[in-house]
Amino acid sequence: MDAEIAFLMANQALVQPGKLVYDPFVGTGSILVAAAHFGAMTMGADIDIRVVRDGRGPSCNVWSNFKQYNLPSPVSLVRADNNLPPWRRELEEVFDAIICDPPYGVRAGGRKSGGRKLLKGAVGPYAIPDDKRRDHIPSTAPYTLVECVHDLLDVAARLLVMGGRLVFFYPIAVGEDSADIFPDHGCFTLASHSEQILSTRYSRCLLTMEKTAKYTAEIAAQAREKHLEFRKNHAKLLEETRENGSLHSKVFSTTEDLELSLGLSGMNIKRDKDSKPKYRSKCV
Repeated sequence: MDAEIAFLMANQALVQPGKLVYDPFVGTGSILVAAAHFGAMTMGADIDIRVVRDGRGPSCNVWSNFKQYNLPSPVSLVRADNNLPPWRRELEEVFDAIICDPPYGVRAGGRKSGGRKLLKGAVGPYAIPDDKRRDHIPSTAPYTLVECVHDLLDVAARLLVMGGRLVFFYPIAVGEDSADIFPDHGCFTLASHSEQILSTRYSRCLLTMEKTAKYTAEIAAQAREKHLEFRKNHAKLLEETRENGSLHSKVFSTTEDLELSLGLSGMNIKRDKDSKPKYRSKCV
């Protein structure tokens, strides 16, 4: 995460001294570093134990990033799955802000615990022997953007205090009507959204949501229904076999392939000086 963007996200979350800020996709901790700069206490989680525990070595990890800027270390960093959060169900209203950049499957897809065999029922749940626990890396399975955002909203609705803010990036392809594709939840009111154009093919919106209603079983059920409806509509937009292709295919397809999928291959379109295929991976 770019440092300037991380500071903007912390500013959108109204981070202040003494507040508790959580990032469920902590990675290298750049968002928490920005929150700590504003005086907040920080906490993070990531599904990859190697990121949380080891980083790139003793002098290059999440903890060293805080030492570099003389900032207070996080209260805790845990290995946790956003799809299976470790929090007790009765735990509510803990964090003042949740700020994150969820994986949206452009450069690297999201992952959740389970593994394909476990999720399909080919193997049953199993326990890791004590002597192998420290170096064990749990199996994971693909984690779609729609499922990830639903889980994020559900966790945030339970764990944010009233008036707390959820700030996260959400990707959209060029030509999509953002008003129709933003996820929503009964506990949140959309405070603002700002688009960051990444290329001619897609952009991402910084969504700022404020918790304005208490989390109840009824709201959770309504959110689940909205999630299923949203998932159905979103699947139509991102389906690989449809005319425009998915967000991932739009980003990584060549210019010629994109024109062909859009029916523009026969048109005289002005190109750059070089005729090499254009890829967008460097912009992600």
